[in-house]
Amino acid sequence: MQIYNSLTRRKEPFEPLNPENVTIYVCGPTVYSYAHIGNARPAVVFDVLVRLMRVLYKRVTYVRNITDIDDKINAAAAAAGVDIGEITSRFEKAYLEDLDGLGVLPADRMPRVTEHVDDIIAAIRDLIRSGHAYEAEGHVLFDVNSYEDYGRLSGRDRREMIAGARVEVAPYKRDPADFVLWKPSSADQPGWSSPWGRGRPGWHIECSAMASFHLGETIDIHAGGMDLQFPHHENEIAQSVCWHGGKEYARYWMHNGLLNLDGQKMAKSVGNIVTIRDVLEQVPGEVARYVLLSAHYRQPLDWTDDVLAQARATLDRVYRALEVLADIEPTDFEPTVEFMDALEDDLNTPRALAEVAELVRAANKAETDREKGAIKGHLLACGQLLGLFQADPATWFGGGEDGEAAEIDALVAQRQEARARKDYGEADRIRDQLTERGIVLEDSADGVRWRRTG
Repeated sequence: MQIYNSLTRRKEPFEPLNPENVTIYVCGPTVYSYAHIGNARPAVVFDVLVRLMRVLYKRVTYVRNITDIDDKINAAAAAAGVDIGEITSRFEKAYLEDLDGLGVLPADRMPRVTEHVDDIIAAIRDLIRSGHAYEAEGHVLFDVNSYEDYGRLSGRDRREMIAGARVEVAPYKRDPADFVLWKPSSADQPGWSSPWGRGRPGWHIECSAMASFHLGETIDIHAGGMDLQFPHHENEIAQSVCWHGGKEYARYWMHNGLLNLDGQKMAKSVGNIVTIRDVLEQVPGEVARYVLLSAHYRQPLDWTDDVLAQARATLDRVYRALEVLADIEPTDFEPTVEFMDALEDDLNTPRALAEVAELVRAANKAETDREKGAIKGHLLACGQLLGLFQADPATWFGGGEDGEAAEIDALVAQRQEARARKDYGEADRIRDQLTERGIVLEDSADGVRWRRTG
C-alpha cells in the first residue's frame, strides 16, 4: 500500500505502527446544519480506505468524531431559541442518515466533544505545566514558538498562514499565531467548569484529545479535507507532539481535494451549497457515491448535473451486466489484481473504476458459464470494496424493466414540457441524459418514442 503523505509531500509505503491494529482518525462534521455534498467527500473516500485496510490488515480501528461544541452551534441554537443539545442531536442524526444513504459504513467509534471535556481540560493542564501553553485573561493559548516545527504540514511561511486563516489578533496573545485551547463563556453561552474559569474548549484541542483517548498518542493515519490542513491539522500536530513529550502524532496525513459547484468552491460561507439531502432526493445515493469516487481523492471535483447523469448511465451499464448474469453463480469472489493495484496506489479510485469497466466489457463478451461466474465474482468483490454494485439489479432499475420504462417515460415527458415552454437548454440536457443511458428518442406522428441502443 502506497499513501501520499501530506506531511512529507511524497508517496510512501504504508507501514503501520502495529500491523495487528491499524488506527485511522478522520475529522467529522460540526453539527449545526445539514451537511453539504462537499462534506460527504471525506466520509466516502476514507470509507473506501477503511474497507481496503480491513482486507489488508487483521484489525482496523476507525474513529470519526462529532464536533458538538462550537460557536456556530451556539449561534444556531440562539437563533432557534433552543438548547445546543437540540441542534446537535437533530443534525447529527441527519448527518448519519445522509451517510447511510451514501453507503458509508459506521465508524468503529464516533466520539462527541461533549463526552471528552474532562480529557480536554487534562490535556490543556499538561501543556501549561510543560510550558507550551499559558493563561491570559480567562483564555488558555498554545505558544507556537515553543514548537520549532510549526508550519511543517502546510509548508508555508507562518505570516502567510496567519493572514490566510484570518487568525484572531488579540492583545493578550504573546504571538499573533498563538491559538486558543480554552476560552471563557458568558452567562448566556454554554460552558464547563475548569481551572481557568467557566468556559469551553477551542476547536483544535478537541480532536487531539479525542484521537489520543481512542487511538493512543500516535495514530497511523489522520485524514480530512484539504481545507483543514491549516490551521486545524497544523495546530493539532503542534499541541499533540508537545503534549506527549515529542512523540509523533500521526504517521501519515491524507487530505482530500475540495468540491466545486460549476467551477466555484462549494462552501456555506459562499452560499453555493448543495446538501447531501438535496442530492439524495434527486438521485440514488449510489450515483452520488460514484461521482465522489470518480476523481482521485487528492484532486478537486466539479459537481454538476452532467456528472450525475454520466454516473447514473455508468451504473446502469454495470447493473445491466449483472442483470444478464442473474442466473449465474459467482465464483472467484475476489477483486482482480489490477483493481487492488489501483486502490493500493494511494487509493486511485478512477483507475479502479476503469478496471470495473473492463470487467463489464468482459462480462458482455463472455460465452461460457465458467467465464461469466468468474467475472461476476470479481465484479461483486470489486464493488464491495468501493461500496457500489451491491443492490439487486431489479431493485436498481425500479422493480425491473417496467419500473425503468416508467422512469424513462417521465423523463421524455419532462423534455416535451421543456420544449413546449422553449427551454431548449433543459430539453437538451434531458436528451443527453437519456443518451448516456443508451436511450434514443424518435419523433413520430404519434409523438416521441424511445428505444434502447443495446
